[in-house]
Amino acid sequence: MKVAVLMGSDSDWPILKPAVELLKQFGITPVIKVASAHRTPSIVRDFVMEADHDKEFAAFIVAAGAAAHLAGVVASYTIKPVVGVPINATPLNGMDALLSTVQMPSGVPVATMAVNGAKNAAIFALEIFGASDVAVASQLEEYREKLREGVAKKAARVAAQVDR
Repeated sequence: MKVAVLMGSDSDWPILKPAVELLKQFGITPVIKVASAHRTPSIVRDFVMEADHDKEFAAFIVAAGAAAHLAGVVASYTIKPVVGVPINATPLNGMDALLSTVQMPSGVPVATMAVNGAKNAAIFALEIFGASDVAVASQLEEYREKLREGVAKKAARVAAQVDR
Protein backbone atom coordinates (compact mmCIF):
# COMPACT_ATOMS: atom_id res chain seq x y z
CA MET A 1 0.00 0.00 0.00
CA LYS A 2 1.25 3.50 -0.86
CA VAL A 3 0.41 7.02 0.28
CA ALA A 4 1.20 10.01 -1.88
CA VAL A 5 2.69 12.81 0.25
CA LEU A 6 2.66 16.12 -1.55
CA MET A 7 4.00 19.42 -0.32
CA GLY A 8 3.92 22.84 -1.85
CA SER A 9 7.52 23.62 -0.91
CA ASP A 10 10.59 21.85 0.39
CA SER A 11 10.28 24.06 3.48
CA ASP A 12 7.25 21.90 4.41
CA TRP A 13 9.42 18.79 4.72
CA PRO A 14 10.35 19.20 8.43
CA ILE A 15 6.61 19.20 9.24
CA LEU A 16 5.89 16.15 7.05
CA LYS A 17 8.92 14.05 7.97
CA PRO A 18 7.40 12.59 11.20
CA ALA A 19 4.29 11.55 9.22
CA VAL A 20 6.42 9.83 6.59
CA GLU A 21 8.42 8.04 9.29
CA LEU A 22 5.19 6.86 10.96
CA LEU A 23 3.79 5.53 7.68
CA LYS A 24 7.01 3.58 7.15
CA GLN A 25 6.74 2.09 10.67
CA PHE A 26 3.35 0.72 9.63
CA GLY A 27 4.74 -0.77 6.42
CA ILE A 28 3.12 1.85 4.20
CA THR A 29 5.21 3.18 1.32
CA PRO A 30 5.17 6.97 1.13
CA VAL A 31 5.80 8.51 -2.28
CA ILE A 32 6.95 12.08 -1.76
CA LYS A 33 6.50 14.92 -4.22
CA VAL A 34 7.15 18.65 -4.07
CA ALA A 35 4.85 20.52 -6.43
CA SER A 36 2.90 23.75 -6.34
CA ALA A 37 -0.78 24.17 -7.15
CA HIS A 38 0.04 27.62 -8.55
CA ARG A 39 3.55 27.34 -9.98
CA THR A 40 3.50 23.76 -11.35
CA PRO A 41 -0.15 22.80 -11.77
CA SER A 42 0.51 20.38 -14.63
CA ILE A 43 3.00 18.45 -12.49
CA VAL A 44 0.42 18.21 -9.71
CA ARG A 45 -2.28 17.06 -12.13
CA ASP A 46 -0.07 14.45 -13.80
CA PHE A 47 1.19 13.05 -10.50
CA VAL A 48 -2.29 12.82 -8.95
CA MET A 49 -3.86 11.27 -12.02
CA GLU A 50 -1.10 8.67 -12.23
CA ALA A 51 -1.45 7.84 -8.51
CA ASP A 52 -5.24 7.83 -8.81
CA HIS A 53 -5.06 5.07 -11.43
CA ASP A 54 -2.50 3.06 -9.44
CA LYS A 55 -4.37 0.61 -7.20
CA GLU A 56 -1.48 0.57 -4.71
CA PHE A 57 -2.09 4.22 -3.78
CA ALA A 58 -4.72 4.42 -1.07
CA ALA A 59 -4.66 8.09 -0.02
CA PHE A 60 -3.00 11.46 -0.37
CA ILE A 61 -1.50 13.56 2.41
CA VAL A 62 -1.12 17.10 1.14
CA ALA A 63 0.56 20.02 2.90
CA ALA A 64 0.77 23.66 1.92
CA GLY A 65 1.00 27.06 3.53
CA ALA A 66 -0.38 30.50 2.76
CA ALA A 67 -3.12 30.19 0.11
CA ALA A 68 -2.84 26.38 0.56
CA HIS A 69 -4.83 25.35 -2.50
CA LEU A 70 -2.79 22.21 -3.11
CA ALA A 71 -5.04 19.79 -1.18
CA GLY A 72 -8.13 21.07 -2.96
CA VAL A 73 -6.49 20.78 -6.35
CA VAL A 74 -5.42 17.22 -5.53
CA ALA A 75 -8.96 16.37 -4.40
CA SER A 76 -10.34 17.66 -7.69
CA TYR A 77 -8.36 14.97 -9.57
CA THR A 78 -9.06 11.92 -7.39
CA ILE A 79 -11.79 10.07 -5.55
CA LYS A 80 -9.24 8.65 -3.09
CA PRO A 81 -9.07 10.22 0.39
CA VAL A 82 -7.18 13.50 0.62
CA VAL A 83 -5.90 14.60 4.02
CA GLY A 84 -4.84 18.23 4.15
CA VAL A 85 -2.15 19.64 6.42
CA PRO A 86 -2.17 23.43 6.62
CA ILE A 87 1.34 24.77 7.21
CA ASN A 88 2.26 27.74 9.39
CA ALA A 89 4.21 29.70 6.78
CA THR A 90 2.96 33.30 7.06
CA PRO A 91 2.47 36.01 9.68
CA LEU A 92 -1.09 34.65 10.07
CA ASN A 93 0.36 31.59 11.88
CA GLY A 94 -1.23 29.13 9.47
CA MET A 95 -4.81 30.37 9.83
CA ASP A 96 -4.84 31.36 6.15
CA ALA A 97 -3.71 27.85 5.19
CA LEU A 98 -6.20 26.25 7.57
CA LEU A 99 -9.14 28.14 6.09
CA SER A 100 -7.97 27.53 2.52
CA THR A 101 -7.71 23.81 3.20
CA VAL A 102 -10.90 23.29 5.18
CA GLN A 103 -13.26 25.44 3.07
CA MET A 104 -13.85 23.03 0.21
CA PRO A 105 -16.97 23.10 -1.94
CA SER A 106 -19.58 20.41 -1.52
CA GLY A 107 -18.60 17.26 -3.39
CA VAL A 108 -14.82 17.74 -3.22
CA PRO A 109 -13.89 17.05 0.43
CA VAL A 110 -10.51 17.36 2.07
CA ALA A 111 -10.10 15.97 5.58
CA THR A 112 -8.23 18.77 7.29
CA MET A 113 -5.85 18.39 10.21
CA ALA A 114 -4.60 21.06 12.59
CA VAL A 115 -1.98 23.55 11.47
CA ASN A 116 1.30 21.59 11.15
CA GLY A 117 -0.63 18.41 12.07
CA ALA A 118 1.13 16.06 9.69
CA LYS A 119 1.54 13.21 12.16
CA ASN A 120 -2.24 13.19 12.73
CA ALA A 121 -2.68 13.14 8.95
CA ALA A 122 -0.66 9.92 8.82
CA ILE A 123 -2.65 8.43 11.70
CA PHE A 124 -5.92 9.41 10.03
CA ALA A 125 -4.82 7.76 6.77
CA LEU A 126 -3.85 4.65 8.74
CA GLU A 127 -7.29 4.62 10.38
CA ILE A 128 -8.87 4.68 6.93
CA PHE A 129 -6.71 1.72 5.89
CA GLY A 130 -7.44 -0.05 9.17
CA ALA A 131 -11.15 -0.13 8.37
CA SER A 132 -10.43 -2.81 5.76
CA ASP A 133 -6.97 -4.10 6.73
CA VAL A 134 -6.82 -6.13 9.95
CA ALA A 135 -3.03 -5.90 10.15
CA VAL A 136 -3.05 -2.09 10.05
CA ALA A 137 -5.90 -1.99 12.59
CA SER A 138 -3.89 -4.24 14.92
CA GLN A 139 -0.81 -2.03 14.57
CA LEU A 140 -2.93 1.02 15.36
CA GLU A 141 -4.20 -0.66 18.55
CA GLU A 142 -0.58 -1.30 19.58
CA TYR A 143 0.34 2.30 18.74
CA ARG A 144 -2.52 3.63 20.88
CA GLU A 145 -1.54 1.35 23.75
CA LYS A 146 2.00 2.79 23.65
CA LEU A 147 0.48 6.28 23.79
CA ARG A 148 -1.56 5.29 26.86
CA GLU A 149 1.53 3.81 28.51
CA GLY A 150 3.43 7.02 27.81
CA VAL A 151 0.75 9.09 29.52
CA ALA A 152 0.77 6.75 32.53
CA LYS A 153 4.56 7.14 32.87
CA LYS A 154 4.26 10.93 32.70
CA ALA A 155 1.51 10.88 35.31
CA ALA A 156 3.70 8.77 37.62
CA ARG A 157 6.63 11.20 37.20
CA VAL A 158 4.43 14.15 38.12
CA ALA A 159 2.93 12.28 41.08
CA ALA A 160 6.43 11.44 42.33
CA GLN A 161 7.41 15.13 42.20
CA VAL A 162 4.25 16.17 44.04
CA ASP A 163 4.85 13.60 46.79
CA ARG A 164 8.30 15.01 47.60
